[in-house]
Amino acid sequence: MTVSVVLFTADLRLHDQPALRAALDGSSAVVPLFVRDRAVQAAGFAAPNRLAFLADCLRDLDAGLRERGGRLVVRHGDVVQEVCSVVTEAAADEVHMAADVSAYAHGREDRLRSALRAQGCRLHVHDTVTTVIAPGIVTPASSDHFAIFTPYFRRWSEQRLRDVLPAPRRVRVPDGVGSLPVPTRPDLSGVSPGLPTGGETQARERLAAWLREDVAAYADRHDDLPGDATSRLSPHLHFGTLSPVELVHRARRAGGPGAEAFVRQLAWRDFHRQVLAARPEAAAGDYRTRHDRWRTEAEAHDDIAAWKEGRTGYPVVDAAMRQLRHEGWMHNRGRLLTASFLAKTLYVDWRVGARHFLDLLVDGDLANNQLNWQWVAGTGTDTRPHRVLNPIAQAKRYDPDGTYVRRWVPELAGLDGPAVHQPWKLRGAERALYDAYPDPVVDLAEGLARFRRARGRD
Repeated sequence: MTVSVVLFTADLRLHDQPALRAALDGSSAVVPLFVRDRAVQAAGFAAPNRLAFLADCLRDLDAGLRERGGRLVVRHGDVVQEVCSVVTEAAADEVHMAADVSAYAHGREDRLRSALRAQGCRLHVHDTVTTVIAPGIVTPASSDHFAIFTPYFRRWSEQRLRDVLPAPRRVRVPDGVGSLPVPTRPDLSGVSPGLPTGGETQARERLAAWLREDVAAYADRHDDLPGDATSRLSPHLHFGTLSPVELVHRARRAGGPGAEAFVRQLAWRDFHRQVLAARPEAAAGDYRTRHDRWRTEAEAHDDIAAWKEGRTGYPVVDAAMRQLRHEGWMHNRGRLLTASFLAKTLYVDWRVGARHFLDLLVDGDLANNQLNWQWVAGTGTDTRPHRVLNPIAQAKRYDPDGTYVRRWVPELAGLDGPAVHQPWKLRGAERALYDAYPDPVVDLAEGLARFRRARGRD
């Protein structure tokens, strides 16, 4: 009997699973393996919201495998050691896994390949499992990656996609391979109360409903804060309970401006991955430095705390930050304006904000999070690095009636219409009715002047 191991990482699904399909095609039995990586916890990336969503995903994956005669093997510890142990227990000949882009993922792959070679076992790493187009496939003539999205998207759109693979009908797992219990949500604390449910079953149901009911309006409404018209599929993309290749195929079949706009967002995701793959240091440092002298965390301590708590005095910023804390998710327009407020209006290092987002976001993805923060801070790939998003203008445009603000900032629920966006303009007794809500931590004109001085643009 030939045996292969499939190491699941950020690809927790059975549909369109190239690593699993290759293992099944080449072996008579397969060990589906997930390792709870000790290094992830040591690095501070094991945030409660993602651990809870991960637990859902693993239980759903295990259930899907059991329906097909198999099961999920769960281990905890060093990934390389645990994979090698399973290879020995199962007498496996091959290990299959998805490619990834971070420096840690590259190091893990190298260590695993070397260790398996010493055991006489081969490692197969599969592209286009977590991306639509693999990093490095689309490059400009003069560089190893695209630094500007528009020409990247043009070339990306010309690529032929691989076909979508069906879920397996049968998975045979050899006897004698031990497993820890599959984790569950109740084992965790510190989870956002409104966190969505994870798992491929939920992902596919949401995708089907969204393509059926909402994708047609996506181009017009994806920035609509109260309308909540985004797909909310980002957590499922992060954990791989949905295939990005399948999403592009299905969106293109749906057709229309909404589907095209959605596909463009998937291309942005690939764009950030090809940047990080080529420049792994961008996970912690400026992609393009502006020689900023950010306010230190000690200097900006009170402002940072107000921003994290949703108490800045700017209602749309506070609404978005409170949504993040409650749901472990934030509307994309909210992410842009809260990031701009911290990095440019408060002039605080983007890494402070990126770290807070990773602490709470269920879709906290290293490439998207770090490079989107840099895009907003002006140290990334943005071709207009000094733009500043005005939270009042943003609120009036994307939450014109104040519905989103009133949903998340109940202290202001009594204010009708757009007046909710500027409560500091109230006077006397009327302002006293809303004194539970703070005054702005900074005047916008003063914040803009400080930023322009810091960038040498005054």
